Amino acid sequence: MTPDRPEPQHRSGPRHRPGPQGRPPSQPGPQAGTSGGRQARAVRLGPRSIGALVLISAIGVMAFGWPLLADSAAGLAHSKDAPWFFAALLPMLLAVVVATIADTGLDAKAIAMLGVLAAAGAALRPLGAGTAGIEPMFFLMVLAGRVLGPGFGFVLGSVAMFASALLTGGVGPWMPFQMLTMGWVSMGAGLLPGPDRLRGRCELAMLAGYGALAACLYGLIMNLQGWPYIGGMASGVSFVPGDPLHENLARFVAYCLATSLGWDLPRALITVVLTFVLGGTVLKALRRATRRAAFDVPVSFAPGPPAP
Repeated sequence: MTPDRPEPQHRSGPRHRPGPQGRPPSQPGPQAGTSGGRQARAVRLGPRSIGALVLISAIGVMAFGWPLLADSAAGLAHSKDAPWFFAALLPMLLAVVVATIADTGLDAKAIAMLGVLAAAGAALRPLGAGTAGIEPMFFLMVLAGRVLGPGFGFVLGSVAMFASALLTGGVGPWMPFQMLTMGWVSMGAGLLPGPDRLRGRCELAMLAGYGALAACLYGLIMNLQGWPYIGGMASGVSFVPGDPLHENLARFVAYCLATSLGWDLPRALITVVLTFVLGGTVLKALRRATRRAAFDVPVSFAPGPPAP
């Protein structure tokens, strides 16, 4: 008499161990940067990096606007203070990066993406070099700031403007002001609402409107940097140290209308056109690169196989 043998159990299919949150490994959850999940950020702003950004922005506002509030005996001219501001701005930009590294970690992937986008922005600028306001660099800075966030956007805008100045030979006392203003442009794009959910035509329309406004404001702010020390102008548009604020502001508006409006409006128009024509493709490429870089995923090292 033979002993009883257990009957073989037939498996209807492979069994999977549930992954995180009860999902099998073949069914990943929503990825960052898609419409179903949170958008990844290459740089996460912490308390120290936010403080550095606020400090450098406050100094920039004073550097642009303090001639309007000075008296006639001051003898103000940005040609005297710009080199000192340049020497102060670059260490502060470095401080933003150092504070970000200390708070969140600017890893090799973020540095590589910063280098690629800054090089692309610098390469776009000579295509127009400011001629009649044709500056395709703006739309890329706006889209990159939108996808990668305000902290990365500020550093990108500043670094890209610095690289483009070296490439085009535009190094001068105006360069630190350009770096700061372009940093504001790209950072502002990162602060726009709906980074995780808003997609499609609505997002492109918002970015196009912001790009047009930012392009005009960039020209307005840069005019304020150069206007106080340009001599030989008509009395109706020239800067008069010590005059009441409203009178100098009226002259400044007349100066902008007479000199730079023909550059600011085409810059805004080319930014809008490029955003609608190429914006969807560029946004998808940037978000795909952001997902693959996996900035939000912590790096861990698994133990290797034991040595034989």
